[in-house]
Amino acid sequence: MILSRFTLKNVQNKGLIVPSASVFELPEKVLQFGTGVLLRGLPDYFIDKANRQGVFNGRVVVVKSTDSGDSGVFEKQDGLYTLCVRGLENGVKIEENIICSSISRVLSAKEDWSKVLQCAHNPAMNIVISNTTEVGIQLVKENISKNPPSSFPGKLLAFLYERYKAFDGSDVSGMVIVPTELIVDNGKKLESIVLELAHFNGLEEGFTEWVNNSNHFCSSLVDRIVPGKPDAVTRQQLESVLGYSDDLLSMSEVYRLWAIEGNEHVQSVLSFAQADKGVIVAPDIDSYRELKLRLLNGAHTLSCGLAFLSGFSTVKNAMDNQSFSSFVEDLMLKEIAEGIPYQLPAGRAREFGLQVLDRFRNPHLEHQWISITMQYTSKMKMRNIPVLLKYYETHDSVPGYIALGFAAYLLFMKADKKEGDKYHGLSMGQFYPINDDKAAYFYELWQLHTPDELADVVLRDESVWGTDLTQLSGFAVAVKENLRSLIEQGPAATLGTFQSTSAVAGRQK
Repeated sequence: MILSRFTLKNVQNKGLIVPSASVFELPEKVLQFGTGVLLRGLPDYFIDKANRQGVFNGRVVVVKSTDSGDSGVFEKQDGLYTLCVRGLENGVKIEENIICSSISRVLSAKEDWSKVLQCAHNPAMNIVISNTTEVGIQLVKENISKNPPSSFPGKLLAFLYERYKAFDGSDVSGMVIVPTELIVDNGKKLESIVLELAHFNGLEEGFTEWVNNSNHFCSSLVDRIVPGKPDAVTRQQLESVLGYSDDLLSMSEVYRLWAIEGNEHVQSVLSFAQADKGVIVAPDIDSYRELKLRLLNGAHTLSCGLAFLSGFSTVKNAMDNQSFSSFVEDLMLKEIAEGIPYQLPAGRAREFGLQVLDRFRNPHLEHQWISITMQYTSKMKMRNIPVLLKYYETHDSVPGYIALGFAAYLLFMKADKKEGDKYHGLSMGQFYPINDDKAAYFYELWQLHTPDELADVVLRDESVWGTDLTQLSGFAVAVKENLRSLIEQGPAATLGTFQSTSAVAGRQK
């Protein structure tokens, strides 16, 4: 039996949260750009929960902007999908299976652009959500009358202009726009691009005034690990319990946070926030962003190369290893928490870090290290370099765990095979993909330099990091020592030696 609106009546699992028939009659209130698992596991999850509580009473129209994936799956299942939530909350084991019904339909930007624009005429629709990856919020100077515009900001501008015309620029027709892409001040950046693109298209001044005065671009932060579809064995086990087949079935952890920067008006429009403590609407969300970006994302980035090269496939595999688990814990609590470039209440970073460690150890999540290495260089720059600089500012000493993580990054970026514009590294006799905009840069450097030379060249490259990292006393030396050890002794032996040395140093303090 395939999950759909018409097979719901045949679902007999008592522990399953099933939507009522009335949800299919709710009006469409949200336009969402992106079909990914993060959106389904967080914003769409919150909206579904609110609908079940009779709070928000609205559904989501999803716009599929890329050619990848199959929107036909959503149509076949009437937008329904199962979210299997697993983990701990306040020490209590949580296992929930939820049939989410917040999505009303999925439209292809390429094939259904006129239907997307028609949504602008719906007076009930007053929210836009997006997750088009970090590279999605970029200015592309294009004509927005294209069918459709190529960029996400272009599509959003075309939608807003259609709405402006449909409602004669009335103040009440303004939208609350909440991007979830993982970039700082995503709302402000998206707004500035939309306005610049409006100017490029020669749109009238009345429209730009309406955008400025009647619409709210809200920066936001999302935090939930949603690995997506489980492996074939786990999926088969889950579907045998559920009693139906679901091609959109996804796993997620219990922890959830969606921090949204907004005023009272934004809070009233985003009424689904009332349904779950994980949604926070506040005038300032900087502290939430810093904690998540540095301690969770930053720890992932500084650990992923070392973990993958050590032979660990998932975060959970690595955290089951005592030596590696200790490395991650000390990295997070002794160095990253000490270098967060933001004033936090005493103990707040440690408190959040301990939560993150519990999340990393969640036995139900198969979070692949190789997926975390995507765009490794840009992540390292955005997430970790500010922490490194702040750590030196406050401690004036080498952060050893960060130095080892950086050395592993350099080794991971060593490509042993080039096929066209694709680069692959070699670890334990197996090739792995290097999905990074700097892959060609590193390929050339590894061809020309010894490991020591390469480390110096990369560390001093201000075009990559925005600063010369060789100016940090002792950091280049530590990175080079670790890199040589990783190559000559291997990651496991290097980590063992590092942990022993760190333990002795700790006792001597």
